[in-house]
Amino acid sequence: MEGKEEDVREGATKFPERQPIGTAAQTHEEKDYREPPPAPLFEPSELTSWSFYRAGIAEFMATFLFLYITILTVMGVKRAPTLCASVGIQGIAWAFGGMIFALVYCTAGISGGHINPAVTFGLFLARKLSLTRALFYMIMQCLGAICGAGVVKGFQPHLYETLGGGANEVSPGYTKGDGLGAEIIGTFVLVYTVFSATDAKRNARDSHVPILAPLPIGFAVFLVHLATIPITGTGINPARSLGAAIIFNRDPAWDDMWIFWVGPFIGAALAALYHQVVIRAIPFHFS
Repeated sequence: MEGKEEDVREGATKFPERQPIGTAAQTHEEKDYREPPPAPLFEPSELTSWSFYRAGIAEFMATFLFLYITILTVMGVKRAPTLCASVGIQGIAWAFGGMIFALVYCTAGISGGHINPAVTFGLFLARKLSLTRALFYMIMQCLGAICGAGVVKGFQPHLYETLGGGANEVSPGYTKGDGLGAEIIGTFVLVYTVFSATDAKRNARDSHVPILAPLPIGFAVFLVHLATIPITGTGINPARSLGAAIIFNRDPAWDDMWIFWVGPFIGAALAALYHQVVIRAIPFHFS
């Protein structure tokens, strides 16, 4: 019996109970953490690096696959006689959130897994990447979105035209202001989640917590879609809205396009400002 008690005491010493999740911020234990320096505004040397172009290709492919799967899902719901005969709005939200989860997981180690010009813009404002890389990512994301929507139309041209091609528009009964507000707040939720899930200081402080960044990001996309599909069809991703609009090429997709660029960029800027200045107290750098 004494031997067993000794084993228990030794085990408690070797394997102490871990600190409950969420209480790490109340301690003063020092962690091995150093604030990464801001990315340079212009970095021409990136243009000679293969990793730069590989990251752009990853963003292109991820956005291509994102549009392909999600537009097909939207079309499947619209084609069904009733929502109950399809995956419904919840299924569309899961398709968008699930694809973001999978694609961020696949590309995070290559390009950072942005798959969205608004996310890229927010991270650029926080100086997480250079203007050179940000512009390149946005171009590749838009090209990927156009190609993804184009492949869907190529496979099912008649259905694509009759079912709307997954193009975003402000729904009847809502004003342009309603749509703009929904896009601003929805993108804020997404980009704020991106900042929180990838915060290096938080990971160092709570290093015992197995944080899988793509999971909360995917859930944020899922929840925002549940809330705003009835209002705008949910953009929160300018590349997604642009790709579908270009291939569908009809009004009202073009009439409302400004909402799906202005709203996400404002939401991303507010999220970057809130996380970096209010939460982290990190000043913005403009040089």
